[in-house]
Amino acid sequence: MSKKDLSLLYSRADLLTKIRHFFLQRKVLEVDCPALSLTASIDPHIDVMKVCLSNKLGYLHTSPEYRMKRLLSYGIKDIYQLSHVFRNHEFGRWHNPEFTMLEWYRIDWSLEQLIRETLDLLQMTLGNLPIHTYTYREAFTQATEIDCDTCDVQELFDCLKAYDIQISDTSWDRDFLIQLVMGSVVEPTLDPHYLTVITDFPIEQAALAKTRLVDQKLVACRFEVYYKTVEIANGYQELTDPQENKLRIEKANQTRLLMGKEALPIDEKFLQDLELPPCCGVALGFDRLLALKHGLNNLKPILPFSWDET
Repeated sequence: MSKKDLSLLYSRADLLTKIRHFFLQRKVLEVDCPALSLTASIDPHIDVMKVCLSNKLGYLHTSPEYRMKRLLSYGIKDIYQLSHVFRNHEFGRWHNPEFTMLEWYRIDWSLEQLIRETLDLLQMTLGNLPIHTYTYREAFTQATEIDCDTCDVQELFDCLKAYDIQISDTSWDRDFLIQLVMGSVVEPTLDPHYLTVITDFPIEQAALAKTRLVDQKLVACRFEVYYKTVEIANGYQELTDPQENKLRIEKANQTRLLMGKEALPIDEKFLQDLELPPCCGVALGFDRLLALKHGLNNLKPILPFSWDET
């Protein structure tokens, strides 16, 4: 390992310490939920890793979300967790199948308060960067001249074709194409010198976020933060209704089946415990943040060992 690599490992340790101090000052409790469980978080676009446990099948968590929310339902107050998470089939410049995630939850906070705190943490790390804020619709229209609220499938196909993005499967639905245009066309146009906050996501991308009416249209109470066109953080005004959470999770499983993936076992303990207080939560990619802090264009140098080095 070179001296440069060693210096990045020292920087990694330093940032972990600074983040813990950041939350200590704000009286947010660190928790350490298990990474291995008998059920998995269910998301159509995130694949879990399975682990054989004697005569049972276990799953490595893709996020500590379910366990942390169970703690919130028991009455614990503001909490955060710094932990390794695991996602199958995630390889690339900004992806590694095992990575470090920072996730935290604030009780009785608005989404705007959580956005401000997220930006405070990012500016603590990256410096006093200027900030741009757009709604999802504004960012989409600005980059593509297409209104994501009213466009049809053909417009989205034409947009992708104009940017030489090849589509092999013409059966993809409108929501998936909007997400593809967002990731392939819109995100690369974001000003790399700013922290960019995107709010008011389409309701189809709500996941476990609440919804609200904006200009007579339902949108998800969700935000993402980008730097140098890279997504760093993803936050929600958390959905607290147990029945609606169950419906959303079941729908995510149905979407997985439509995508040719397997359905995953539903975490009934999570649903049973899910009497959440009003809260907001955000997940932040620690490895991405550290790489961007050092002006790198990939994760490999800041990991002690990337997947292909193990």
